Amino acid sequence: MTANNKGAAVKTNVRLFGSTRVLIVAALLAAMSIVLGKFGAINIGNSIRIGFGGLPIQMAGIFFGPVIGAAVGLVADVIGCLLKGYAINPIITMGSTCIGLFSGLMFHYALRPMKSVLLPKIAISTIAAHAVGSMFITSLGLYAYYHTPFETLILRVPIYIITAVIETAVIYLMLKNKAFAAELDKVRSK
Repeated sequence: MTANNKGAAVKTNVRLFGSTRVLIVAALLAAMSIVLGKFGAINIGNSIRIGFGGLPIQMAGIFFGPVIGAAVGLVADVIGCLLKGYAINPIITMGSTCIGLFSGLMFHYALRPMKSVLLPKIAISTIAAHAVGSMFITSLGLYAYYHTPFETLILRVPIYIITAVIETAVIYLMLKNKAFAAELDKVRSK
């Protein structure tokens, strides 16, 4: 295989991510999600987990778009479940995937006209992502697979509203930091 063919093979393999740099950052975000969501979370019973595993997934969606956000959510949930010894619940995995998908969709497409108002754009993106992925789909998966009572599931709503507020602040501060924004632009450029 010639050098040109090897370069073409690498480009074909990372086409979804656009570049090797974005692929590497996406993998790091998936690893961060696993650590924050599965190993660094506080479990309250079997159905309530307080953690920030959604933060790196939303960062992937907001920084790189909905497809990469969804891929990071999918990978983080599946690998995290395997590492912790949890059974993979496809509905919960879909919820994790939707967190990245919806944060990216909202930030890049639905809220595109709000280009100059970064904080509300991030806030709406994170709240929408948690409303769909965490509060609705994941709760549905907990109910369907584990018969979690509704009284327990309703507690997830205030937890994820508070989580979304904290994640909004973190992402906003990162994007407002000029050094971080410059490095992010380097990663996104081909």
